[in-house]
Amino acid sequence: MKRLLDLVVVLLGLTVVLPVSLITAVFVLIYHGKPVLFSQVRPGKDAKPFNMYKFRSMTNATDPNGKLLPNAQRMTKFGAFLRSSSLDELPGLYNVLIGKMSLVGPRPLLMDYLPLYNDFQNKRHEVLPGITGWAQVNGRNAISWDDKFKLDVWYVENRSFWLDIKILFLTFFKVFKREGISHEGDVAMPRFTGSKN
Repeated sequence: MKRLLDLVVVLLGLTVVLPVSLITAVFVLIYHGKPVLFSQVRPGKDAKPFNMYKFRSMTNATDPNGKLLPNAQRMTKFGAFLRSSSLDELPGLYNVLIGKMSLVGPRPLLMDYLPLYNDFQNKRHEVLPGITGWAQVNGRNAISWDDKFKLDVWYVENRSFWLDIKILFLTFFKVFKREGISHEGDVAMPRFTGSKN
């Protein structure tokens, strides 16, 4: 049922998603240059790696030593708009179509974090990662890592068709209100370094 929901929603939305994606890609090229897409290996279901795609929201600006500048300095106004509107996530729908992601599930994080998870946190990999999730509609990047993991695991343990529908609707309103986009003091979540508990 979950897979059917993913396919129906994505396929029905293609008439809107494709032209919006094309326009977004042109603006990313203008403001951020090539490549238009950001691709990174992330852990999927059972922590199996897959390539996740997003529109780039930052430039590749570096310091004199060739090291990337901090996120805040590389984020453009257009990039901030992409993130606040969630337009940067549109390429991820390809991952939904090929079955590597779902519309709803825990957000796929970095491969580097895998050794840092405890058994409880690792439960987030029992399902497909999602474009949106329970943590995204309950704080997104404005909450702590521990709270984010608790929300992710709660979703894994209580997932249902109707919960997915609820999360999709809540996502629409959260995106419209542009809540929880940034973490305090940064344009993105700080790196996860493990839990004290």
